[in-house]
Amino acid sequence: MKSLLIAAFLARFAAACLLRYLNLRHLKRHGTTVPAGFAGAIDAEAMSKSARYTVEQSKVGLVESAYGSALLLGFLFTPLLLRYDSWINALSGSFVVNGVLFMLILTLVQGVLDIPFSLYTTFRLEKRYGFNTTTPRLWITDFLKSTVLSVLLLAILVTSALALIRHSPEFWWFWVWAFFALFSITMIYLSPYLIEPLFSKFEPLCDPGLEEEIRLMLDRGGLKVKGVMKMDASRRSLHSNAYFTGIGRVKRIVLYDTLLKQMERNELLAILAHEAGHWKKGHIWKRLMLMETAALALFYAVHRLIDWGGLPGLFEVSQASFAAQIIMVSFLFSIASFALTPLGSWLSRQNEWEADRFAVDLCGEPEALASALIKLSRENLANLHPHPVYATFYYSHPPVVARVAGLRGQAVKD
Repeated sequence: MKSLLIAAFLARFAAACLLRYLNLRHLKRHGTTVPAGFAGAIDAEAMSKSARYTVEQSKVGLVESAYGSALLLGFLFTPLLLRYDSWINALSGSFVVNGVLFMLILTLVQGVLDIPFSLYTTFRLEKRYGFNTTTPRLWITDFLKSTVLSVLLLAILVTSALALIRHSPEFWWFWVWAFFALFSITMIYLSPYLIEPLFSKFEPLCDPGLEEEIRLMLDRGGLKVKGVMKMDASRRSLHSNAYFTGIGRVKRIVLYDTLLKQMERNELLAILAHEAGHWKKGHIWKRLMLMETAALALFYAVHRLIDWGGLPGLFEVSQASFAAQIIMVSFLFSIASFALTPLGSWLSRQNEWEADRFAVDLCGEPEALASALIKLSRENLANLHPHPVYATFYYSHPPVVARVAGLRGQAVKD
């Protein structure tokens, strides 16, 4: 059975590699061709630079994926898992303490092993293409902050989950799911004020006129936000973006300072109208409900698999702790969930199309959003020629060329 599991995992990895190969081959054939409607905003030189950036990103991603896959297989299908599990169990007689140590040490080791890729991406790849502004000191500070935060949050989640499992062995799957769901919603409320400020500085817009235009536009759309904030994204990178954060009364709009420098006023309003569309159309809540429904089914499936008792045998080990079996289940689900990736991508793209239509209805300027998307693509060196199969499988947003064509088609109809 162990051989079948390894074969299934390698087949999943091979399928991902094939998709990556198709995408890069398609890019090699069309990467320097300026798409229809993009002439004047993007030239052949910019297209060539974008293609090189995409290729290098993909190569680094492939090496990182192969590296992580090799480590995972080595951990699960050699005596290493059993020895690690035995060592953890010898540290304490507590079910909860052992489980927490098992997960925390693995998380810390994974964080350390990921350091070379983070350093290379930040200080070589991103710097080579003019994006990186992170200093070594800032990178170290971010790494330490994120590590401490990850350990703290993971400790809270794992400790609480294991305590519930110990308290209710038959129905833990429901109580753990309920706790995780409540924790997730709580963090959505708290993150804009407790987590995000640990890494970035947020301040009101320096342009009162723009902020007023934004508020008036949102009022027309029936939306109220706590604030419109500028984030100092340029301290780390010259990539640009905008996003909604928080829920309920604490929701707010965040604009990268890089975006404010790149866009005209009508383009900024169009981008924000698109982001507002996600909230107005209920995408945030719908996505949250879908995720929690899937999580409930997942927790129940994990309960049944562990309760079955044959899980360690699939990996050809005689016994395994609860925490070790969670790692085994995660491995199985990573294989099974690969086939569901296109469905999740499709649902996300439908939300993006709907948000685009909302933005046009709210602003009345399809060309403003189209122009903003073209600028974002140019400034971020986006791949304008993804392979259709690759985009169908992985893209959470419709390809930019298709979005721009759709917006301009809507302008013609109007």
